[in-house]
Amino acid sequence: MPAGSTDGARGIDDVVRRLRAIAAGLPPTDGVAVFNRMYLTVTEGVRTGLGGFADPSAVAELDVLFAGRYLLAVDAVAAGRRPPACWRPLFEQRADPEVHPLQFALAGMNAHIQHDLPLAVVDTCRRLDREPEQLEDDYHRINGLLAEVETAVREQLMPGPDVLERLEPMTHRIGAWSVGTAREAAWGSVRLLWGLRGQPSAARACATALDGAVGLLGRALLLPLGLREQSAVEAPATGTVGAVGTPAVEAAAVGPRPAGTPVAGLLPVARSRPATDGTRAGR
Repeated sequence: MPAGSTDGARGIDDVVRRLRAIAAGLPPTDGVAVFNRMYLTVTEGVRTGLGGFADPSAVAELDVLFAGRYLLAVDAVAAGRRPPACWRPLFEQRADPEVHPLQFALAGMNAHIQHDLPLAVVDTCRRLDREPEQLEDDYHRINGLLAEVETAVREQLMPGPDVLERLEPMTHRIGAWSVGTAREAAWGSVRLLWGLRGQPSAARACATALDGAVGLLGRALLLPLGLREQSAVEAPATGTVGAVGTPAVEAAAVGPRPAGTPVAGLLPVARSRPATDGTRAGR
């Protein structure tokens, strides 16, 4: 299993610059743009809170290798090559107007967390001569930030009540997927792949099977809804939307974000259900 590459990126700052460049080059309606904006938010949050981790150097290395897996997929598509199977559903359907923005966000998280993350953890352990258990506490500390970002995504991109009444299958599909569950499954994959590190053929077969399985789930998450009008994405917001992503994220284990970068303000905006404070997200 080759380690991920960030196309010249040597640290989290380079990763952030690359993610910002990708965002600047994509229209807000692009499915990859929806995921990329959310992932940029997570990466900036981890960068801000590096000092709060037990092993900052390992977390920084993991963050770069983790991002590299996504960036390799972006580069492959830009060069006319096929990305890994887990990423193909998102890249193939990125322009489908009948796929809702929330589906794009979840499909991207699904590919990156359930496939790329365990491979990145294994790569990090090999490079730094660590055992997975030495990274486990810091691995789980990121869950607070990810949970807040996932909440912001759902609050901003969830269709309004009038649409949901006609989309029960979608509600069930997206409600069954969560960052916490995906990261727990990814840690199980870490243990399996690490246990196979002395058996390269078996490890490659396991990674290939994981890639395909995650890709199949991604296709299920991206089943078209047939709602062209409701899936339109507007311009990104410039500030916090509703009550999502403010005090709770500041209290996350990774530490505070830089001033002026609320989680919700960095996510793409779509027509959505009312936010918890009575305002309407995306307006």
